[in-house]
Amino acid sequence: MFIIGVTGPSGAGKGVLSNILSSLGMCVIDADQVYHDVITPPSECLCELVREFGIRILNDDGTLDRKALASIVFGENNKDKLLKLNSISHKYVAERINTKIDEYNSNGEGFCVIDAPLLIEAGLHGECDLTISVLADKSLRLERISKRDGISLDSAAARINSQKDDEFYISNTDCALYNNSDAEKMREEVIKLLHERKCGGL
Repeated sequence: MFIIGVTGPSGAGKGVLSNILSSLGMCVIDADQVYHDVITPPSECLCELVREFGIRILNDDGTLDRKALASIVFGENNKDKLLKLNSISHKYVAERINTKIDEYNSNGEGFCVIDAPLLIEAGLHGECDLTISVLADKSLRLERISKRDGISLDSAAARINSQKDDEFYISNTDCALYNNSDAEKMREEVIKLLHERKCGGL
């Protein structure tokens, strides 16, 4: 099975690329959805997060208050807290993703896509035959994050500033695609890339 890793900073448009690859018949593992699954009670991951960050990160019904957690870990002086969050969540997410990969492989699937913002940090890039980073201009990312998450531009900027810069993704993946235009343009670029790389006979 040929495994493609998709990563990039928040707001760049990883989901756009993953949707294109899905439309080409590839199985897609969405790491954000996996994260949601592993923190849904009853959850060992959620219990460990509460032990680290306190009961204030929970809603009244015992689920994770993601905005409360974000307020703790995002910001210039909170990088150590973000690193701690990632160190806890990565192991649970990686374990679940590897299980899904094994399932797809056992089912005879030809392609599997791992869509993960922290593909490299979690060590998941080592599972991949091809890694692609999706990048976009900062102004576009700010608008997308603000609209998507219903937060202010300042909060979106704090989130961006807490993440790795473009050079990190460019230097740690096989290739980079820019999502500054529309999905159709990206589709053309992706298909061209897959043919150039001779991905699994495509």
